[in-house]
Amino acid sequence: MIKKWEILSTEKRPVSNDEIISILLKNRGISNLDRDDFLKPSLESITLESVGISIAALKKLLVRLDAALKNKEMIVVYGDYDVDGVTATAILWETLISLGFNVLPYIPHRQDEGYGLSIKGIENIKASTDKQISNVKLIITVDNGIVAHEAVNYAHKQGIDVIVTDHHLSDDEEKLPQALAIIHTVKLCGAGIAWLISKNIRQNFGMKDQIFDDVHLELAALATVADLVPLTSANRAIVYHGLKKLPLTSRFGLQELYIRAAINTQLIGVYEIGHMIGPRLNAAGRLESAMDSLRLLCTKDRKRAVMLADKLENINGERQLIMRDAITHASGEIRSRRNTKKILIIANDQYEEGIMGLVAGRLVEEYYLPAIVISRGVNTSKGSVRSISGFNIIEFLRSHQEMFINVGGHPMAAGFTLASENIEILQTTLEDNIQGLLTDEQLQKKIKVDLELSFNDVSEELSSCISTLAPFGMGNFEPTFVSRQVLVREKRLLGKERKHMRLVLQGGELGNVIEAVAFGMGDRIGEIEEEGYVDIVYTIGMNEWNGSRRLQIKLKDFKSS
Repeated sequence: MIKKWEILSTEKRPVSNDEIISILLKNRGISNLDRDDFLKPSLESITLESVGISIAALKKLLVRLDAALKNKEMIVVYGDYDVDGVTATAILWETLISLGFNVLPYIPHRQDEGYGLSIKGIENIKASTDKQISNVKLIITVDNGIVAHEAVNYAHKQGIDVIVTDHHLSDDEEKLPQALAIIHTVKLCGAGIAWLISKNIRQNFGMKDQIFDDVHLELAALATVADLVPLTSANRAIVYHGLKKLPLTSRFGLQELYIRAAINTQLIGVYEIGHMIGPRLNAAGRLESAMDSLRLLCTKDRKRAVMLADKLENINGERQLIMRDAITHASGEIRSRRNTKKILIIANDQYEEGIMGLVAGRLVEEYYLPAIVISRGVNTSKGSVRSISGFNIIEFLRSHQEMFINVGGHPMAAGFTLASENIEILQTTLEDNIQGLLTDEQLQKKIKVDLELSFNDVSEELSSCISTLAPFGMGNFEPTFVSRQVLVREKRLLGKERKHMRLVLQGGELGNVIEAVAFGMGDRIGEIEEEGYVDIVYTIGMNEWNGSRRLQIKLKDFKSS
C-alpha cells in the first residue's frame, strides 16, 4: 500500500538540536512555556480537578466507604478482563484491604458473563457458595459500568449499592446509570482512575504511606500503555514515573513475567509493556479467566507466582496459535471477495471471542479499512471492531443502535452483541451507510513525519535529545524524520524467515554512515539498489546489544530517488 508522508513542519532545516526539539514539541502542541512541564511531568499536578473527576462524586464514595467500614459490609471491586481492568482491580482491592475493609475482587468471565457489570455477573456473585461474597452490599466497578443501566437497576433491587468508576464513553451523556455515584473521566484509563481515587481514599482514612503510591503507580503505567490511551498530560506523568518503578517492582508475579519474556529490566519501556508484558497479562482473559492474571499481580508467594506465570505463558502460546489460524482464515475470506466495501465485516462460528479484537486489528493493518470480526453464536453473537485514524467507529455504530443488543467502546475500538439472525442485515446496512462517510483521503494510510532533516545531522547527541521526549505512544508518537538522497552502501535480509532488512546508509559520498533496520520490509529489498539513492522516513535511536551501544535508525518507509 502506498503511504502518504504527512510532513508536519514546513520550517527550513534546523541548524541545531535545540531547534529540532522545539519543532518536535510544537508538532505535539507543546509551547515553550509548557516545555519544562512536558519534559519533566509532575505527579503532583494530577488532581481530581485536572482530570475532570467530580469532587462531589468522590465524596459520595468516601461517605459510603465509611459506612461500609463501620458496618463491616462486604464490598466487591468489579473489574474487567483486560490489562486495564485487572490492574485497576488490583489497585483498588489492595487499597481497601490494607485499610481493613471487608472486600473481594471480581473479574467477569468473558465468554460466560461478557463485558462489564452485568445481571449475570451479579447473579453469580449472589449465588456464590462463599457466604461472605454472596452477602455483598456495595459494588465498585473499575474500568466499566458507564453503560450498565440494567445491571445497576438490578443491583438496587437486590439491595446492593453501586458506584461506577470508568473512562469509557457513555451511550447517552444525558442518561447515565442510576448509580450511587459515578466517577468518570476520559483523561485517564481505568487503572489511572483507580490509582488517583485510591490516593484520596488512603488520605481520607488516615494512611499516607508512599509505598502504596509506588506499587500502584507501576500498575497504572502498565495499563495506560496497554490500553492505548494518549500519552499526554496526566497519562504522560503516570507512564514517565511508572516506568522508573517497574524495573524495581517487588511483585513476584511481574518479576516472573519479566523472566519468561526475557526482558532486560533496565530497558523496560513502552514497547516491552505493549508487546511482551501486556499480551501475557491479557492472555488469561482471552481464553480462560482473568482472575489468574489478578492473582499473579497480587500474590506474595513466590512459588505461586512461578506457577501462575507458567500458566499465563502457556495460555499466551495457545492464544498465538489460535490467533494465527483465525487471521489466516479471515484474510483468506476477505481476499476471496470480489468487491470489497469500505468496511470489512466477517463472521464465523469458530472464532474465539477473546481473539476477535486482535484479528480485527490485523485486518486493519493489512487493508487499512475499519474491520468487524464476529463470533457467531446460536442465538446471539459478539463482535469486536477496530477503526482507522480519523473515523469514529463507536459514533458510527451507535447511529445504528437499534441493530444491537448492546454496543460500547472508543472512537478507535468497540464491541457489541447482536441477535445472530441480524448479522447479514447488519453487514448490508453498515456497508451501505459507510460509503458516503469515509473519504478517499481518510483511506490513504499516512505516516506522520515531524520534519525534513539532513542525514548528516543524525547523531548520538540528537538521539539523546530526542529521548527526553519519551515515553512515546498514542498522542506522542516517536519523532519521525525524512531525509532525501541517502546513499545505500549495503543491503541484506535478516531473520529466520528473511522478513527484515539491514541497510548501511550514508549521507552522500563523504557523509554520515549509519546502520538502518527495516522490520517487515524484506519483501521490498528489490526496490533498493546498492550504491543507489533513496528518500527515507525513519526514527532515531540507540541499539544496545551485549553491553555495547551504537547509533541506529529504523525505517518506516522509503522511496527510490
